[in-house]
Amino acid sequence: MKWEQYFPSIVALGHSRNLTKEDLLTESFLIKQTGEIEMYYAPHNEYINPLARIAIVGITPGWSQMKAAYEQVLRDLHIGKEVQEVLREAKKASSFAGSMRTNLISMLNECGVALALGIEDAASLFAEHRDLIHTTSIIKYPVFYNGKNYTGHQPSIDHVPLLSKYAYEYFTNELEQIQKPALVIPLGKTVETVIQKLLQEGRIHQHTYLFGFPHPSGANGHRRKQFDQNKELLKHKVQNWTNDITN
Repeated sequence: MKWEQYFPSIVALGHSRNLTKEDLLTESFLIKQTGEIEMYYAPHNEYINPLARIAIVGITPGWSQMKAAYEQVLRDLHIGKEVQEVLREAKKASSFAGSMRTNLISMLNECGVALALGIEDAASLFAEHRDLIHTTSIIKYPVFYNGKNYTGHQPSIDHVPLLSKYAYEYFTNELEQIQKPALVIPLGKTVETVIQKLLQEGRIHQHTYLFGFPHPSGANGHRRKQFDQNKELLKHKVQNWTNDITN
């Protein structure tokens, strides 16, 4: 865990406040730079929920998630919370924040995830039923390309050794820490492609993978059309997973 390495720099940020890129996209939090690709530390993906029933997987945390995680950490450190609680709260505060979370919740409800878990609304996965979910990314730390959020397309993950290592090694190890067969939901084609490759190589197993689930970003203008096209297939897959875990 990188928390110990970056903890002094986090404390040096001072008391809870509105953080900017000038605060966080600095040498103090830079993990590695390769060409125009920069990877920075963020604390929210340090926490892994081994008892999760659902795992939602994005490409990499963006700036908004990074900022939300740090601001939550500073608030919790200020009131003296223990490290594990600090990291858990950072995860809760930053996971697919904003309109992306709203879109995600809507699609989860429509394809039957809430029903499968015996809860009324998938929104509670980000609140009182947070123990049922693990949110993560195939590249667990924020990546920026030319100073902008990395989208997974340019350059390709497979063409950057730093990104490949996180996607094909560290992410695999993270999935293995989830103890029971989970419903793993890859968000978008890039994540789906990585997971399919890992499956073909026999490097991940045990879980059910909900392929065809669109990325919930507002920037994905085809999100609704993609979801409507795949909805019945997604519902069928969720139902099969439910049957498998109850038999």
